[in-house]
Amino acid sequence: MAEITAAMVKELREKTDAPMMECKKALAEAGGDMAKAEEILRVRLGNKASKAASRIAAEGVVAVEVAGDGKLASIVEVNCETDFVAKNEEFLAFAKNLAQLVAQKDPADVAALSALPLGAGTVEAVRAALVGKIGENMAIRRFQRLAAKGRIASYVHGGAKIGVLVDVSGGDEQLAKDLAMHIAASKPKALDASGVPAELVEVERRIALEKAREAGKPEAMLEKIADGAVQKFLKEVTLLGQVFVKAADGKQTIEQLLKAKGATVNAFVLYVVGEGIEKKRSDFAAEVAAQAAAARA
Repeated sequence: MAEITAAMVKELREKTDAPMMECKKALAEAGGDMAKAEEILRVRLGNKASKAASRIAAEGVVAVEVAGDGKLASIVEVNCETDFVAKNEEFLAFAKNLAQLVAQKDPADVAALSALPLGAGTVEAVRAALVGKIGENMAIRRFQRLAAKGRIASYVHGGAKIGVLVDVSGGDEQLAKDLAMHIAASKPKALDASGVPAELVEVERRIALEKAREAGKPEAMLEKIADGAVQKFLKEVTLLGQVFVKAADGKQTIEQLLKAKGATVNAFVLYVVGEGIEKKRSDFAAEVAAQAAAARA
């Protein structure tokens, strides 16, 4: 009997996206023949599962779970390839189950979450089975578990494309809900200036300096102009500095709103589906031209 190595199992898993143990069983059954093992898995999981893992999964949903009377919450992003599948009931149920598991079990990372029991098997087994059944790559991208100092409000927007958790002390339920909706709409990068990555601030400073130089501003004024641009940027990207989306006068900032309500935002989490994932763009005209050229050849 041929020896089935870890490298062989890994290679087959990457080709088929099937669970690791299924790959090992298929290789053993095929006597180590990779092509035959892939055929065995295609029979078991369906042709749709083959090579799904190589495709970009930039669509999907965000699921949230709030438990413990608002003292504990979780948020998870699960990706797929198309918006059509993101609306599939089984896919949505899978995402919801993951949010509940994160809240209950507090896994350390995606690998730990994938190994948790779910249904008759594990999270990974359920994911792989869905890939085989639906025919698209699916990936658990990220998650976070939030234990509140105050009380957590949640908000999911745009067909579960944007999800928010916000931990608020003081104020009332309506304020917390308004804050969650504001975060979804305005997408702050941090609570205050201390949370904004230094590299982002530096980029804004460089851009401001270059713009001022191109505009012919005096050299002695450049740093002051850059400082002003950075301060404007920080107000735009920090929650406390942003103007409240429901402000009657169009001027009240979140910081001013919280002070008026005797409340504090302790933390927030914002997930936007596919954020930072480079989506594959196809050029239909180029594809047609290439096919025509191939036909002529």
